[in-house]
Amino acid sequence: MSNPWKLWEGQVVDGKLPLLRYLGGSEHSAVFLTERHERGHSEGAAIKLFPASAEVAELQLARWKQAARLSHPHLIPLYEMGCCELRGVPLVYVVMESAEENLGQVLPSRALAPAEAKEMLESVLDALSYLHREGFVHGRLHPGNIMAGGDQLKISSDSLHRAGDPLGGSGSESPYDPPEYIRGGSSAPQTASPAGDLWSLGMTLVETLTQKLPEGPAAEKPAQVLLPSLPEPFLDIARHCLLRDPEARWNPSQIGVRLQGRMPMPVIPEERAEIQPQPPLPAPQPIVAPSRPLPPAVKRRNYVLPVAVASAALLAVILLGARLLRHHAEAPPAPAVAEEEPPAAPSPKPIAPQTKERATKPVTSAKRAEKELGPQSPAPVPALLHRESAPAEATNAVASFPAGSPARGEVLHQAPPQALQSATHSIHGTVRVRVKVNVDRSGTVEDAELESRGPSKYFAHVALEAAQGWKFRPPMIGGKGVLSTWTLRYEFTRDGINVIPTQDLP
Repeated sequence: MSNPWKLWEGQVVDGKLPLLRYLGGSEHSAVFLTERHERGHSEGAAIKLFPASAEVAELQLARWKQAARLSHPHLIPLYEMGCCELRGVPLVYVVMESAEENLGQVLPSRALAPAEAKEMLESVLDALSYLHREGFVHGRLHPGNIMAGGDQLKISSDSLHRAGDPLGGSGSESPYDPPEYIRGGSSAPQTASPAGDLWSLGMTLVETLTQKLPEGPAAEKPAQVLLPSLPEPFLDIARHCLLRDPEARWNPSQIGVRLQGRMPMPVIPEERAEIQPQPPLPAPQPIVAPSRPLPPAVKRRNYVLPVAVASAALLAVILLGARLLRHHAEAPPAPAVAEEEPPAAPSPKPIAPQTKERATKPVTSAKRAEKELGPQSPAPVPALLHRESAPAEATNAVASFPAGSPARGEVLHQAPPQALQSATHSIHGTVRVRVKVNVDRSGTVEDAELESRGPSKYFAHVALEAAQGWKFRPPMIGGKGVLSTWTLRYEFTRDGINVIPTQDLP
């Protein structure tokens, strides 16, 4: 650009977006503070624009439209985009949420403390996990694209690519780019990959803690990047992010496990070593025969004799079993079974064959309960899922409840989620979280667990904490309250929070 971007302040994009103040940029792009109008009120925003031909603008607009559909608390939302012309220069622009500052503005004055670095990593990992699950790659992760707004850390979303798409951009290489993105003398197009984001994250982490990038720039090809002294677990995380082999780098999930002080499951070693040829196995030694071998006839007798004895015993058991069965069919019913029969009438009556057959089969209390409940009344099982259930209940869950159909429980009190207003205002779309709660016989939640955490660790924690404060009227069976299990579906939106309770058991 022949004119500095600063001189563009005061221009209006598309007749509605004024360039109020130049916030920063490069020779290829610029970011200004602007103001957008929506629903009868105006709010501050940031607008990024850069020169582009019609072909490049069309491709970039398609990418921004895809990225605008994403919604995550740690991702800067995109509001609108389009093409315009200022001072005879064709431009493409995108309007996004404005941030108070970015990490690149903080690092020149001070490094982050370990606690601050951990908080930064948790937010970035949360956003990267979401992007990678949705099939996107950030592509330009560095301190300038990690932003703070209120009490939230967010990463930019204007540079997103679909995984596997050719990398666009200005053509300039960044020190945060992974080795596989460096074109060098190759003319092959470079493609975006999730592993590339992890390299950029490793470079950013080192700079965050030391205010300097690690030695050994990406353009060189040392065996490994030289890392400064860092406290754990940051040194281990940086070491596994800055591996030359993209497939060997840790993914966001593994980094999150290490950040919590635990070791992730190993996948691939740091650097693939050459496979050393294994020495040939020694020739098998001949098996020395015993000095006094047994004669073949004796060996056969050792196997044949047990087989013959076993066959004779099996035949005797079969014959004895047949005799016992005949004797059992002729014998009268056992006293224990006779207790199930009504008292005999004074004058004997012939016993019908059906009655005789039924009397010879013992009927357990569990089977009696099944007959009372009927085929349409399944055995209540929530008692097997709760801590207060006794081991004896697991052996006969049907018999532990009186006969009758269980009534539905009711919600008596909903504990509202305590979400920060700044966090809910960052939502674009709906953040859904499902929590499973086990409720005791008095209707109190005894434990809760996440069934689906959704895209945000923050809102998942808020929902889980709120679910433990709910109160229920328990289902009634035989006039008594029984254990139950519920699913609470939380829907967080910018306008409010909706919770849908569903009784799962009984």
